[in-house]
Amino acid sequence: MIFENLAEKLQNTFSGLKNRGKLSEKDVELALKEVRLALLEADVNYKVVKTFTERVRTRAVGEEVLKSLTPAQQVIKIVYDELTALMGGAVSGLNLSHSPSNIMMVGLQGAGKTTTAGKLARNLKENGRRPLLVACDIYRPAAIKQLQVVGSQVGVEVFSVADQKPVSIAKAALKYANQNGYDVIIIDTAGRLHIDEDLMQELVDIKSALNPQEILFIADAMTGQDAVNVADSFNQRLDISGVILTKMDGDARGGAALSIREVVGKPIKYASFGEKLDSLEAFHPDRMTSRILGMGDLGTILEKAQKAIDEKDAQQMMDKLTTDDFNLEDFYNQMQQMKKMGPLNQLLEMVPGMNKQLKGQDLSGAEDEMKKIEAMINSMTNKERRQPDIIDASRKKRIAVGSGVKVQDVNKLLKQFSETKKMMRQFGGLATGKGKRKIRMPFFGK
Repeated sequence: MIFENLAEKLQNTFSGLKNRGKLSEKDVELALKEVRLALLEADVNYKVVKTFTERVRTRAVGEEVLKSLTPAQQVIKIVYDELTALMGGAVSGLNLSHSPSNIMMVGLQGAGKTTTAGKLARNLKENGRRPLLVACDIYRPAAIKQLQVVGSQVGVEVFSVADQKPVSIAKAALKYANQNGYDVIIIDTAGRLHIDEDLMQELVDIKSALNPQEILFIADAMTGQDAVNVADSFNQRLDISGVILTKMDGDARGGAALSIREVVGKPIKYASFGEKLDSLEAFHPDRMTSRILGMGDLGTILEKAQKAIDEKDAQQMMDKLTTDDFNLEDFYNQMQQMKKMGPLNQLLEMVPGMNKQLKGQDLSGAEDEMKKIEAMINSMTNKERRQPDIIDASRKKRIAVGSGVKVQDVNKLLKQFSETKKMMRQFGGLATGKGKRKIRMPFFGK
């Protein structure tokens, strides 16, 4: 779980504050000591921790806070504000004012540079851009082939030239983009297992040749302070424009995300929360702070729902839910829409207060259960999906064999579906109708 260790410690600290009612300056100092320790254990840069806690202390021990009716809430609000500011304050978008806009992807080998280039290309394509991926890593075995595979998966062309140096490839790519109507070029550069002069000079040469609008440093979030130190080194030589954090879904500490903006002075522009090519998201400092403090991330859930579920389909589904028309085919379609929003465990982490309840729980069982239900519905005929009542003992046996489950599992599915349908029918009186209030699906209501 993202920031799991840090989130638990901070939330426990603030729960203790809330239980005290009125606060003294000593109470705040003790809480800040715990906050400082939690941040250090999360691998946050020491200087960043010192500066952060000093800013919070200055604001939190003021008379206006300590003598307020809800001092604990005021302190939490201050921590929220300062954590958000620490990670950059607001969303920082890409500079795409030129056509084509040139984006250099830089970083060490193993951070996920090539895959991230594909993810960014997919993201830009979805937002109406026409990107071109450029293979400038001519040293790593199969690097060009990897980029071509990723490009094929996201439907974006990959430009490569054999037996040429990276600077020449980049120049040729710019010319090709101008001639063929591409408005963004994404250059996948070479990385090393460590920083060396040859690597840096090559990147400096590409920058001089292309004058890119964006130089994005790709950092493995799981490496914590190492990622921050390397980013600082790259920034000193290249003057990077921003950072993309990868492997955020595996980062239980959070040191890189909480340190890199303050140390390097450049914004985190994107974060990747998984291996899938649709897992790259714009980085929202306020939403990340909400997750850390156990307040959830309803903004991201909203965006995922709006992207995955068509408003017209959502209303039709709600209309069916409250009538006898709702069937297993609709139920299956609803599950498919939910899957488009991402892994179940990541969605649940965004629900306010849910991260505490989920601590230590293995959610793979829930994912497995969904797969089992899908298999059972797929083993049904169209008529059985639309008229579940006709499923008798012999049909249940056939469905069980076809989906690799037991007859009891089929019975359980049908019983759960029947109970859900009965419950939803109770709301039928509120459904669309003359003089009746119209129900809208969550996230789309007005």
